[in-house]
Amino acid sequence: MDFELSKEQLMLRDMVRNFVDKEINPYIKEWDEKGEFNMGIMKRLGELDLMGVCIPEEYGGSGMDYNSLAIVCEELERGDTAFRTAVSVHTGLNSMTLLQWGNEEQKQKYLVPQAKGEKIGAFGLTEPNAGSDVAAMNTTATKEGDYYILNGQKTWISLCDVADHFLVFAYTDKSKKHRGISAFIVERTWEGFSSKAIKGKLGIRAGNTGELFFDNVKVPKENLLGEEGEGFKIAMSALDNGRFTVAAGACGIISACLEASVKYCEERKTFGVEIGQHQLVKQMIANMEAKLVMSRLLVYRAGELKNQGKRNTRETSLAKWQSCNFANESANDAVQIHGAYGYSNEYPVERHLRNSKAPVIYEGTREIHTVMQADYVLGYREDKPLRKMLPAWKGNN
Repeated sequence: MDFELSKEQLMLRDMVRNFVDKEINPYIKEWDEKGEFNMGIMKRLGELDLMGVCIPEEYGGSGMDYNSLAIVCEELERGDTAFRTAVSVHTGLNSMTLLQWGNEEQKQKYLVPQAKGEKIGAFGLTEPNAGSDVAAMNTTATKEGDYYILNGQKTWISLCDVADHFLVFAYTDKSKKHRGISAFIVERTWEGFSSKAIKGKLGIRAGNTGELFFDNVKVPKENLLGEEGEGFKIAMSALDNGRFTVAAGACGIISACLEASVKYCEERKTFGVEIGQHQLVKQMIANMEAKLVMSRLLVYRAGELKNQGKRNTRETSLAKWQSCNFANESANDAVQIHGAYGYSNEYPVERHLRNSKAPVIYEGTREIHTVMQADYVLGYREDKPLRKMLPAWKGNN
């Protein structure tokens, strides 16, 4: 058991933190106000080799371990959730799924350019009537000769207007319910594909989120990911990776709220003393610190299981559930510490509070994760080996 970050991980953390302080934090208030997603940041992330940090070098990535991805996500969300979300979707939900389930041809065609940051990947599972209840989806893929004809709609899709490649889930046989769902790699440029951004969001306003539409899109049969009917398992394994990055990002919100609150405690005085001298303010600061440390430990435990190539659905679910709750609670306390100023975007904590709500909902609501954890303890749920596992980190060999 080693709780120390490696030299490489410390260098990575410092590099991403400096990048956030120089290229995101000075401008994020403006981007958030305008509801503007800055593609220049995505380009810079690619130039810094951060779009495929845990993808093996032979597939265009940096070849670092999975906890290095967690470090990147934490530091990006310390700036803003929008950019952690971009990496979560591109790397966690899409690229890592291609690494796990894709054949060699698919990896060379799609994973390599994504890991290099030359192309952007996204993930299409949620529908207007199908969120937690995945089997309620209506999107279909009907096989005709050498193609699948894709029809349907996805919603709340991050990077909807900017991604080049999408992992899309659709029914190939609705009579089989979960076992009739299949996964496909879809390109933006194909005829019949369109997207539309969602406006008026509570938070993550600097991110690009919206809907995907498929109108008789012809998907070549070689773009079937895995086997027919394997889509539900592929989606759930993808969520193991996405949830891991979301949990890591939540640590970044807690860290940002703690930094802002400590700074404000040193500046603001009431009743003749710095507000940090008041016991109930100390309580909120102490709770943030505890929640940050606990969240990191849960995330790194899940990451180490990934490094070893072991199933980690249970551990990742726990990390996602608790760290996202902790982030939302910490942001709420940070606003309270700032008082009336916390209700204004003069300080960043109101943005962190708005941003912290979405991760409590997406990639498994806190209620879904609560039920999952209870089912594990009660013996109602057990994770079985998958046909294809996420590859262990080669540094362990």
